[in-house]
Amino acid sequence: MPSPASANTVTLIGRLAGARETTLPSGDVLVSFRVVVDRPVRERGPSGRVRVDALECSAYRSDVRRRALALPEGTVVEVTGRLRRRFWRAGSAPASRIEVEAATLTRVAGEPVAR
Repeated sequence: MPSPASANTVTLIGRLAGARETTLPSGDVLVSFRVVVDRPVRERGPSGRVRVDALECSAYRSDVRRRALALPEGTVVEVTGRLRRRFWRAGSAPASRIEVEAATLTRVAGEPVAR
C-alpha cells in the first residue's frame, strides 16, 4: 500500500489535440492525444504571445478512448489521471516516454470549441 506521503495524481484543463488510435504489439489498444495548456500570463513570450505546453496523454480505458476520438480537436477538456513512464523497444534500443495515463476525459461545460 502506498505511503500517505506519496501521491501521483494529475488534472489538466486545456484544448484536445491530435487524438489517434494505435494497436500495440501486445494487442492492447491505445489512444494517444495531447492536451494543450496555456502557461501563466507572466510566462508570455517576447512578442506578448501566450506560451503553451502540449502534454502527451494516453487512454487504455475504452470509454476514455472513445471520447478522445469522438471530441473535435480544440475542445476544452479536463483530464484526470496519473503520470506513467512507458517503455518499449525502438529497433535494438530501449525507448521510453513520460505521459499522463488518462482515467477520465470530460468536456468542460460552457467552453467554446476552438476553430
